[in-house]
Amino acid sequence: MTYSQAARRRTNLFFLLSFACLCLVTGCASRRVTANRQPPPSPPAPASPESIESTKRSTDAGPTPTMGSRTATPSPKRSKSPGTPAPAGYTEEGNASWYGIPFNGRRASNGEIYDMYKLTAAHRTLPFDTVVRVTNLNNDRSTTVRITDRGPFVENRIIDLSLAAAREIESVGPGVVPVRVEVLTPGIDLTGGYFTVQVGAFRDPNNAQRLRDRLNLSYPPIFIQQYDSPDGTYYRVRAGKVSGEDAARQFGEQLRSREGFTPFVVRLDDQQ
Repeated sequence: MTYSQAARRRTNLFFLLSFACLCLVTGCASRRVTANRQPPPSPPAPASPESIESTKRSTDAGPTPTMGSRTATPSPKRSKSPGTPAPAGYTEEGNASWYGIPFNGRRASNGEIYDMYKLTAAHRTLPFDTVVRVTNLNNDRSTTVRITDRGPFVENRIIDLSLAAAREIESVGPGVVPVRVEVLTPGIDLTGGYFTVQVGAFRDPNNAQRLRDRLNLSYPPIFIQQYDSPDGTYYRVRAGKVSGEDAARQFGEQLRSREGFTPFVVRLDDQQ
C-alpha cells in the first residue's frame, strides 16, 4: 500500500468516526428534550348555563341585612293591645304625627274637649269612635286609640296622635314616624257615607271666596268651612259631596291632575 492510499484511508476513518459521534450526541440531546417537555395546559371547560345562573344568584344576594334594615328579621313583638282583629280590607301604613299644646282643652271635631293625656287621635276619613291599633314600625311598640278628631291636613301623614299615645309608641322625640293602623272596632262601615275634598285653607276669607267662585263653575258644590285654630281662624275650601270614599279619592286625583291641588279626602260628619 502506498503512502497516499494509507493517508486517504485514515481520513475516511476519521470522517466516519466523527459522523458516528455526531449522531450519538444528537440522539441523546433529542431524547433529553423530549423527556423534559411538559404538555401545554388544557383550556378551561366552558361554564354551563346552570353554573352561570347559580353564580349570578349568589352575587345578586347582596350583603346580609343589619337589624336596622327593614328587610332584617324583626325583633320579637310586644303583646298587642286587647281587641278584635282588624276587619278584612283595612290596614293602612303611612306616617303619624302628634299634637298637644296649644290644642289641649279645645273642642275636637266630634264635639268633645281634646285632652292630650287621653288615648285619642285624629283621622281624615275613619268614623268617630272607631278604635284603632297604631304600631310604630321603627320599634314595634303599639297603642290603642279612639278617633275623635279630623286631620292631619299635612301631605304624607295619615293619623295625628294625642301626646299620651305618642308617648306609648315613643314618637314624641322624632315627631313623625312610620306606622301601621289597624281597625279594631267590629261591624262598622269604613268607606260608606259622604266625603268631600279639601283643596285649600286661607286666613283671608276673600281668598277662600274667590277660589270657591272659580271652582263652583266646574266642580259644584264648593263650600267653605270656618275653622278656629289656636293661631287664628282659617277658611277651608272643600269641593263636592261624594258618596263613598273610593269615589271621593278618584275625585281628589282629578282635582290634583287638572288644577294642581294637594287634595285631602275628608269624611263629612253629621254636623257638617
